[in-house]
Amino acid sequence: MKQKLPIGIQSFAKLREESFAYVDKTSYIAELMRGGQVYFLSRPRRFGKSLLLDTMHCAFSGKRELFNGLYLDTPASGWDWQKKNPVLRVDWSISPVRTPEQLTALISSMLDTWNKNWNLKPSQSISGKRFEELVQHIHRTTQSKPVILIDEYDKPILDTIENPAIALQMRDILKDFYSALKPLDEHLRFVFLTGVSKFAKTGIFSGLNNLHDITITKEYSALCGYTQEDLEKYFAEYLKDFDKEQVREWYNGYAWTGEAVYNPFDILLLFAHGVYKAHWFETGTPTFLVKTWKKQPRNPAEYDGMITGEEMIGSFDIENLSTETLLFQAGYLTIKQTETIGGIVQYILGYPNLEVRSSLNRLLAMQISGNNNLAPVHRSIVEAIEKKNGENLKNIVTSFLASIPHDWHRKNNIAEYEGYWASVIYTLFAATGYDVIPEDTTNCGRIDLTVRTETGIWIFEFKVKGIDKSGGKSPLAQLREKNYAEKYRGRAGKNGAVLPVYEIGMVFDPENRNIENWEE
Repeated sequence: MKQKLPIGIQSFAKLREESFAYVDKTSYIAELMRGGQVYFLSRPRRFGKSLLLDTMHCAFSGKRELFNGLYLDTPASGWDWQKKNPVLRVDWSISPVRTPEQLTALISSMLDTWNKNWNLKPSQSISGKRFEELVQHIHRTTQSKPVILIDEYDKPILDTIENPAIALQMRDILKDFYSALKPLDEHLRFVFLTGVSKFAKTGIFSGLNNLHDITITKEYSALCGYTQEDLEKYFAEYLKDFDKEQVREWYNGYAWTGEAVYNPFDILLLFAHGVYKAHWFETGTPTFLVKTWKKQPRNPAEYDGMITGEEMIGSFDIENLSTETLLFQAGYLTIKQTETIGGIVQYILGYPNLEVRSSLNRLLAMQISGNNNLAPVHRSIVEAIEKKNGENLKNIVTSFLASIPHDWHRKNNIAEYEGYWASVIYTLFAATGYDVIPEDTTNCGRIDLTVRTETGIWIFEFKVKGIDKSGGKSPLAQLREKNYAEKYRGRAGKNGAVLPVYEIGMVFDPENRNIENWEE
C-alpha cells in the first residue's frame, strides 16, 4: 500500500503521526551529535532543511514515540532519550522582512516571547547580548543546556540583495544577533544553522572558531535530499510506475562532493501527478540571478564542466556578487567532480540534471531574445529534428537569431566571435531537453556542437564571416575533412537501431547578426 506523499509538510510530528512517507535521516543526527557542537549547512531551497531542523527539535525535546522504527531509536545510535534539552528555534522564513527596522523589531519581539516563556525579565541590552543572557538563564534555571536551531539564517539578506545598502544593514543586524553564540560554548549542547548562501567574507560568524561547515563535506552530501537507494526503499510502490533511468536523468545529480541526491520537491510532485516537468525550477528562479547574468553574460555551455576553487563556491560577497556563485548556491550548478592538484582543491561544476539544464537555458534564451514565450520555438526545433528536416531547422534558427534585439549587441562587438554564436545555438538546443555537447572532443579535434537525440545525432561546425582560420574551407568541408562524425558512426539508440548522423556547417554574418550560409 502506498504511503501518503509529504508534499510541502515540514512538521516531523505530522509526518509520523499521520503516516506520511518519511526518509530516515536520523543516523545523520546521531553522527552530528557525536562529532561536534556547532554546525552550518548550506543547501538550495526546497531540499528539506526545515524538516531536518524540526526532526532535530523533536529529538532533543525527547519525543521518542515519534522515532519508533527509525535509526535514532536503536541502541546503535547512542541517543540518550532520558536527556531532554530546551530548544530555541529561529525560522526567518515565517515572517519575511524587507527593512532593517522590520528585522530589528522582529528580533526584539522574538526575544520578548522567549523571555516571557522562560521567566526572564526584559533587558535593554542589544539583541546579541539579550540572546546571550537568555541562554545562560535557561541553562542556569533548568540545569539543562539549550539547543539552538536557526533555519534560513540568510533570508533577510537574500530578500534584500538587490539593494546592497539595505542588505549590508541586514547583515550587520544579524551579525550582532548571532554574536551571542561566540561566548556560549559551555552553555549549549548543540547548534545547527541552515541557509542557502554562505557569507564567508561578511564576518557574520566571526569568532565562531568551533563552527563546522558541513556544506561540502562528503559524509553529509545526502543529509538533505533523496538518494537513489532512498527512492527504491521508501517509494518503491510509486517508482515501479516510472522508468527509473528517466527519473534519474530528469531529477538526480545534486552533489556536494559525496553521494548524489534528488530534490524531494521534484520527486514528490512527479509521483503525485505523473508528469515530467520542472517542478522545482518553476517554484521561483530569482530575478536577481538573471539580472546579474545579463550584466556579464557568459556562454551557458561553459557552466557544464567549469573548474573552480573553494573561494568561488564557498563564499557570497554582497558587494561583489559572482553569477557562478549564485548559480551554485541556488542549486543550478552542482559539484560533478573534485580534484586535488599540488595541494589545491578544485571543483568541476555542471548542471545537475535535465530539469535544470533545459529550464535554465530556456530562461536565458528568453533573456537573449526578449521573448517570454519560446515554447513554440522549442517545439518546432524538436519537430524538425525528429522529422530530420534540416531546412525547417535552418528557418527556425534563422528566425530566432533575427529576434534578438539590437541592444543585445550594441555595447560590444560580441557577434564577431564564434563563441557567441556557439553559446546562442547551445542555449536554444539545450532548452529542448536534448543532450547537447559543446566543444565535443574527438580523436581528430573538437566538434563545435553535438546534439544527441533518440532518433539521430546532429553535429555542427561554426564559422564567423571575415574570420577564417581554416584556409578558406567551409565549415562543412572542415567538419568532413576532420571526420568528426566518425565518433558517432554505428552508435545504436535505445531500440538497438543504428542512429543516423547529420552534419551541418553554419557561417554567421556579424553585421547582419544572422546565418549567411547553412550547409548540410
